[in-house]
Amino acid sequence: MLFQDVIFWMLSVMAIGGALGVVLAPDLFRAALLLIVVFIAVAGFFVLLSAEFLAVVQVLIYVGAIAILIIFAVMLTRDVQRGNLPNRLQIPAVVFAALLLAALVTVAVDTKWEFLPADQQARVDLVQTNSVTTLTGEVLTEEGVTSPEDQAEVQEAGLADLLISDYVLPFEAVSVLLLAALIGALVLVRPSPGTGRG
Repeated sequence: MLFQDVIFWMLSVMAIGGALGVVLAPDLFRAALLLIVVFIAVAGFFVLLSAEFLAVVQVLIYVGAIAILIIFAVMLTRDVQRGNLPNRLQIPAVVFAALLLAALVTVAVDTKWEFLPADQQARVDLVQTNSVTTLTGEVLTEEGVTSPEDQAEVQEAGLADLLISDYVLPFEAVSVLLLAALIGALVLVRPSPGTGRG
């Protein structure tokens, strides 16, 4: 078994265990700490996928900002040890979560997962390399980018160009997830009706 396979399975166990802990932990503070474990595992997956930029963003934004915001919200909430009491929305929430899981599994199974062709994958790798260093004409020629127009395109392209062109949908999905995390943190801090903070 390769070293990368061992790391992948370790990260998988860490992510699944942390996610189960977030859902099952009765203490909100411990659940928030386990959420940090999940975020770090996801950052590890990004590193395995050679997406170091996304791994750094994952750690900076989710671990360094969102998780800390949630922890502060939990610390400012009264009766943290009691957790969330059962209410009338419990059954609809379970039904909604089950339907969402079924939809995700259906999409994952029915999707034809095709990797980029070798020439496009090489170009994406070159653009990622170009975001941290300057690519010379010799390096591009060795990688098979020979025409001056293609070399100029790769040298002028950057990670930002990929995020607002080919990968705009995942980029926007991440921003919606970030917004949902902020709204969730605000809901945790908001006082319950009738409790009044003085």
